[in-house]
Amino acid sequence: MTIVDTVTELSARETDLLDRVPDGLFILGNWEAGTREPIEVQDPATGRVIKRIANATPEDGMRALDAAAAAADAWAATPPRVRGEILRRAFDLLQERREDFALLMTLEMGKPLAEANGEVTYGGEFLRWFSEEAVRISGRFGQSPEGTGTMVVTQRPVGPCFLITPWNFPLAMATRKIAPALAAGCTVVVKPAELTPLTTLFFAQLLADAGVPAGVVNVVQTSTARDVSSPIIADPRLRKLSFTGSTPVGRSLLAQAGQNVLRTSMELGGNAPFVVFEDADLDKAVDGAMLAKFRNIGQACTAANRFIVHEAVADEFARRVTERVQALRIGRGTEDGVTIGPLIDDRAVASMAALVEDAVSRGARVLTGGSAPEGDGYFFEPTVLVDVQPGSDILREEIFGPILAITTFSTEDEAVAAANDTEYGLIGYAFTQDLARGQRMIDRIDTGMMGLNTGLVSNAAAPFGGVKQSGLGREGGLEGIQEYLSTKYTLIPA
Repeated sequence: MTIVDTVTELSARETDLLDRVPDGLFILGNWEAGTREPIEVQDPATGRVIKRIANATPEDGMRALDAAAAAADAWAATPPRVRGEILRRAFDLLQERREDFALLMTLEMGKPLAEANGEVTYGGEFLRWFSEEAVRISGRFGQSPEGTGTMVVTQRPVGPCFLITPWNFPLAMATRKIAPALAAGCTVVVKPAELTPLTTLFFAQLLADAGVPAGVVNVVQTSTARDVSSPIIADPRLRKLSFTGSTPVGRSLLAQAGQNVLRTSMELGGNAPFVVFEDADLDKAVDGAMLAKFRNIGQACTAANRFIVHEAVADEFARRVTERVQALRIGRGTEDGVTIGPLIDDRAVASMAALVEDAVSRGARVLTGGSAPEGDGYFFEPTVLVDVQPGSDILREEIFGPILAITTFSTEDEAVAAANDTEYGLIGYAFTQDLARGQRMIDRIDTGMMGLNTGLVSNAAAPFGGVKQSGLGREGGLEGIQEYLSTKYTLIPA
């Protein structure tokens, strides 16, 4: 693998873009300066601060909820066509500003610019999809079975929502939550991740430019997430909580949400199995592995975590994957040809080193990578491990980094048992040319999503979500808008 020299100074274009990103809290359509010590946003490729922004207090969070509650009735009464057209304008504006959004994500999160452009495309599709779904909210009308009256079933917005987004997909996770909420007629308070808040602030300004009324979308970034979130969740005016992040934090939020019986959507951790059978097309399997493992520098809940490969093809699979990994180029995501950017912070680097050390101490072998290169930034070499032993931390924990860990199996039942040997169930991958076996994998691997002979499944038109400890609810697809609607039944006597 090649390490590309990292530029240490911001370019004129980068400086201009950062200057145009709002640095305040967005409440009731206004940008407000904070009263606390500001949040310092770093470029993970250099570790240097690139912007200082307002840092919300618990009082700021409650004022944001006040704004969302005050705007709720008017926005719910806004015709669905109008709501849809505003979302469509937001989609169009995002296409016009896509280069700015892509560069901003690369600066604050680190992903290569080509991947950031891909996220603009993916994130934008939630705006377009839900702009179309806004006018398709429907109900039912019919005679009761006894003939005693007419039954009318309608759907209504659930009310003000609190949306907590993660740092790894700063735009797509915002659009995936905000777009269906607005399409359904809900107002929102958004709390972006402290590590990557700039994209959300830039997006809030875009929504205002698209015509979203004041108070419908409010943004409160903070360095004290619990202190700001807890009062919002405890307030009876809030009716919906959506969170993407770790399972431990999700459990805590669910407990809080239970006090007011909130509607919840939880997209939590993953430990995705990637099963390669002896009859798999290895070219497709290796292509799928590179996508499923190294997209977003491995920092994705959908990233393949455990590579479970049939013993007959394991050596060849490992050889081909290692060749591809060694061809990757490490560096700042803005540099030409870079395919692996930095991890998000120094804790992530330390976590990767600890996982490799534990696996090797139990008998695993490193075929390539395995350490953090010297120099600025939070980089870790793309790594391939083989002979990973049962009980290794890397098989139990969500890796969230560029480490590909291979174990082997002999029979289909062994493969399924290994794939399901986890508390998580977000997504699984399977590669086989046997159609019947493929169908069995869909039925037997216990996950909310499945990639059959592909390493990339996410799509705005599809329901995204998991089972077991990977969460509840779905985002995207026909199901996505239902998370923001409540059902009301009325009987009209004959």
